[in-house]
Amino acid sequence: MQQELLLNNSFYNIRNIYLTVAISVGYLLLSVLLVGFKTDQLVLIFIFNTLFFISRGTRRFILGFSIFIVYWILFDYMKAFPNYLFNQVHIGDLYTLEKELFGVHYHGLILTPNEYWKINSTAFLDVLTGFFYLMWVPVPLAFATYLFFKNKEQFVQFSLTFVWVNLLGFVVYYAFPAAPPWYVQEHGFEFIAKTAGNTAGLARFDHYFGITLFQGIYSKGSNVFAAMPSLHSSYPVIVVYYGLKNRLGKINIFFFTVMLGIWFSAVYTSHHYMLDVLAGITCAFLGIVSFRRLMHYARFKRLITSLIRAIDGKAQL
Repeated sequence: MQQELLLNNSFYNIRNIYLTVAISVGYLLLSVLLVGFKTDQLVLIFIFNTLFFISRGTRRFILGFSIFIVYWILFDYMKAFPNYLFNQVHIGDLYTLEKELFGVHYHGLILTPNEYWKINSTAFLDVLTGFFYLMWVPVPLAFATYLFFKNKEQFVQFSLTFVWVNLLGFVVYYAFPAAPPWYVQEHGFEFIAKTAGNTAGLARFDHYFGITLFQGIYSKGSNVFAAMPSLHSSYPVIVVYYGLKNRLGKINIFFFTVMLGIWFSAVYTSHHYMLDVLAGITCAFLGIVSFRRLMHYARFKRLITSLIRAIDGKAQL
């Protein structure tokens, strides 16, 4: 009888221990099989298990943010299935269309916006765009943390919308593999499989401060040929939408500024075409609208209610 009570009611019950160990080992083995061993995987396992077992509050927190962990794992696993194996990579046609639609007349030539800004870069813009580009992860996560403590329902909806928009973007990645602007600048229009990631214009930020921040980030990129849509451009749209929905006042001015800054930075640093940015914005709008439609289905509402209960302390953890 005591063993049954321990199994069902103890914070450190055997079921939870077995489950977390199984998930941790399973994740590590699958990761080694698909993308190889990385110390990041052990760090993720350590953080998850520590927060899961340190207290009920931290357990609810890490369970809530598991939505983002799932996204990160899926993104990482894309390395095992390069999109160029499934469809032709768009290089020259995308470059030509960009120049036709957004070409800049400069000294008798027609340049893409990326080419124009590469020629006319300044130290001020190098630093500014670098800081903006660093915000694409911290700002959504900081906002999610705020919602977690302020409004669990909005937190769940924001998190699920974030992952849903990413899944839509992943579908486009595989349906329409696309090379980024820096690829054309470095390699021309020839397709080269297994091309390594590149910091492109963000290298100027690293050089200015004498660091290798962006070099370290982009050396771990999942797929070079996943430039369209620009999900970097999608994320701030989601943040602005939920910021307005939650009536955050002046904070929304900051969110809106970050959104515009990331859009400009994506083009300025040659990581994305204008077409990629517009595709990212479109992906965000479609994700937000379709998620709102899903909210009308009773089964989906029950799923959201269950998630809210799990992280709100109203379900047995």
